[in-house]
Amino acid sequence: MAKPTIIRVGVNGYGVIGKRVADAVSLQDDMELVGVSDVAADYRVKTAAKRGYPVYCSAADKIDAMKQGGIPVAGMLEDMLKQVDVIVDCTPAGIGAKNKVLYDKLGLKSIFQGGEKHDVIGASFVAQCNYEENLNKQSTRVVSCNTTGICRTLGAIHKNFGIKKARVVLFRRAIDPWESHKTGIINTVIPEAKVPSHQGPDAQTVIHDLNIVTIAAKGPYNLSHLHFAMVEPSRQLTQEEVLGALQKEPRLALIRASDGLDALNAVIELMRDLGRMRADMWEVAVWEDILAVKDEIYLVYQVHNESIVVPENIDAIRALTGTETDWRISVEKTDKSLGIVKRFL
Repeated sequence: MAKPTIIRVGVNGYGVIGKRVADAVSLQDDMELVGVSDVAADYRVKTAAKRGYPVYCSAADKIDAMKQGGIPVAGMLEDMLKQVDVIVDCTPAGIGAKNKVLYDKLGLKSIFQGGEKHDVIGASFVAQCNYEENLNKQSTRVVSCNTTGICRTLGAIHKNFGIKKARVVLFRRAIDPWESHKTGIINTVIPEAKVPSHQGPDAQTVIHDLNIVTIAAKGPYNLSHLHFAMVEPSRQLTQEEVLGALQKEPRLALIRASDGLDALNAVIELMRDLGRMRADMWEVAVWEDILAVKDEIYLVYQVHNESIVVPENIDAIRALTGTETDWRISVEKTDKSLGIVKRFL
């Protein structure tokens, strides 16, 4: 099969990640957004239509409700799939695995999100860690927001110096902002009832030799995640060496508490002040003035759950189709289109 000059992309599931992936695809000069598919007739899908995206229906029993709700339905999901080279599945966890049967039957390249199981999809993806491993594969899975944050940050240290042991504590947001009125928690913290939490083993599906254990809890807020990492490197390092590795790695941005960026909400407010659409932060924000390097490296960093995996999905499209074999070139193209930076200020 010849490599397409312009990659035709469909997005199935127009929620938190799907709408952002659709927007990002539309910004690429080597991709065309064929359309988006969903089952809802609410404001989110109506927004897709208003943005000019062809909207398809993912389930036959939902098409009447979508039409009655004022959605200009262009056809069924299968109609969209006939027109694409790659389908990016952004449906809720577990649904993507069921959809994979259809995608495989049609011979489509397919990308899934972190809610799906690595063993079911067969591969996992973080652009700067294992792009080459995913070249020309039939399917891959962009790992979760937290796992992406771990892989980018600890991956930079592991790639440059080697890691003997890593321990990461995750404070997770309880729920995405758009549905916090439904199932948000209040006045409590809920520990994940398993050690390691799932993010550590998940990171090992990308960085296979990473010695990591994670523990996690979710709290009563929705403005992204916070990680505390304690890393034992393979040799004694200086503060300057660690900062240098973080500074040269893409999609990591150094911030300073001394600039008033001393809490999750302050960093998100900065994204608003910078005029970013939806206040998105595609970068991992690492506190430069909290970083400590002694026998171990102590890191604190922020992961914006709504947007961090968006650039990974774009790079995964290029990797699966083989239209770009060098991860650095793909990352540079994606980062330029989205406005990803190394420093915010």
